Amino acid sequence: MAPHRTFSWIAACLLLVVLLAPPSRAQGPTAGFTAVSLSEGNFQLQKPYNMPSSARYSFDGTVRRMWVFSSDEPFKAESDTRPRTEMRMTGYDYSSGVWQFEGSVFVPSGTTGVSLMQVFGGGETATTLMLHVYDGALRYYNQRTVEDNIYDRWIRVNVVHDVGASALTVFVNGNLKLTASGRGVDSHYFKFGVYTQRDSSSRMESRWKNVRILKKN
Repeated sequence: MAPHRTFSWIAACLLLVVLLAPPSRAQGPTAGFTAVSLSEGNFQLQKPYNMPSSARYSFDGTVRRMWVFSSDEPFKAESDTRPRTEMRMTGYDYSSGVWQFEGSVFVPSGTTGVSLMQVFGGGETATTLMLHVYDGALRYYNQRTVEDNIYDRWIRVNVVHDVGASALTVFVNGNLKLTASGRGVDSHYFKFGVYTQRDSSSRMESRWKNVRILKKN
């Protein structure tokens, strides 16, 4: 075989390999971010104040399962907020930069009228972003649909918050699903679990795994 033909054949094979290769994970929402170090001390449970943790929360080393009833007490005796069983992430409150929350969530069918995840800290409202579930749809607050038909399946959620740009983006299973503006204030942190909203079911549950916090390089 002539040398130039051999070279052309090799080049064609290399091009074919590149074209058929699967998309690089580096192009996903975590590209350019570095995960921070998390230990159990960074996961602060908020649950009905009159209940032991085991009555509303379990963790098997992989999956964090949180549930609450609409008739439960708030997380503090003096609080007038609705019932919740949530993880408040500590140690990484932020007021600048670009931060990201990542986690896989499973919502059992029947759970509705509940917040699954929050970017806490807002101007006129307490939060900059909340992801609610209504009748199997993941929503931005009780407004725009982010993902339909989330019951009884695992989905991976990534929420990116650019403080300086006052901008948030939400990805589901690596696909961009929502862009939204920030809501002011200069201190934020992440929460996830179940937090009762209006028109809720009597029992609400979410299960989480592979939770990470990342910061843009």
